[in-house]
Amino acid sequence: MSEQHAFAVLRALSDGRFHSGEAIAQQLGVSRTLVWQAVHTIENDFGLAVYSVRGQGYKLAEGFEWLDVTAIRAGLAPAAAEALTVAVAERIDSTNSQLMQHATSSDLHGLVLAAELQTAGRGRLGRRWQMRLGSGLTFSLLWRFDKGLAGLAGLSLAVGVALARALRVLGAPVTLKWPNDVLLDGRKLAGILIELSGEAMGPAAVVIGIGLNLQLPGEVDQPVAALDQAGVRVGRNALLAALLNELQQVLDAFAKQGFAAVREEWLALSAHRDSPVRLSFSHGEPIEGIARGVADDGALEVETAAGMQRFHVGEVSLRALS
Repeated sequence: MSEQHAFAVLRALSDGRFHSGEAIAQQLGVSRTLVWQAVHTIENDFGLAVYSVRGQGYKLAEGFEWLDVTAIRAGLAPAAAEALTVAVAERIDSTNSQLMQHATSSDLHGLVLAAELQTAGRGRLGRRWQMRLGSGLTFSLLWRFDKGLAGLAGLSLAVGVALARALRVLGAPVTLKWPNDVLLDGRKLAGILIELSGEAMGPAAVVIGIGLNLQLPGEVDQPVAALDQAGVRVGRNALLAALLNELQQVLDAFAKQGFAAVREEWLALSAHRDSPVRLSFSHGEPIEGIARGVADDGALEVETAAGMQRFHVGEVSLRALS
């Protein structure tokens, strides 16, 4: 039984209502046995609960909205609609990996790739990004800058500001954690992964990967949050459009002024400003101090026993100290 059949059956069930196996089989032109096998794939491979009730058929424990290019573009502001090209994949290894290929082999700009399911999604420092199908958003954006790689310092922080703008308008009281997380009640709601390609003096291509939980993703290795915990109920297509509208504005401003364009806004949203933190590194001992803010280049400023120190995005992990 192919995965294509499993996705077809899942689409028939995604409205959250009961559908008989016979009706699904007739709709898809397949056997009832194949429908039954597809339901098992949906449960075992996709991690979604399906109710099976004699006389009623199959029903997803919770329905969801599929991503749709037309619906996403309907929510874009004119400037974003002109700047962005949107594509959706059902199943893919990594949206970032796919767009990085375009970054080096073409001159495409403003390309958005969203995925229903990623098999090799990843976050910063090589961490795996897990998300149940239909429970959130995973997408990447390819953007080109005339400036060189050195001029892109602070980009992940600027992207965080764009996400926070959209989420706060929707009613989620999010904050930002240096350098690439969006927090809700101190737990990770969204993550950002920036990958670069280009020359030191320019131009440069950037792939911005974003994962955001609308619902809890299941067991993961860190405290996480979901948008529905803030009482926010919004369709996935409308949410993606809202995020893209803010991203287009922030990236245009960043191209002209760098991180300085949104630095004060980032500081106002900072989750750890003037709070004790511990910085851990891939090599060396951790450092503790008081997070005081960020510089115009996005560097974290920490007051330590040795004085004020600056830390740049890299192999650095920040944790709050209670």
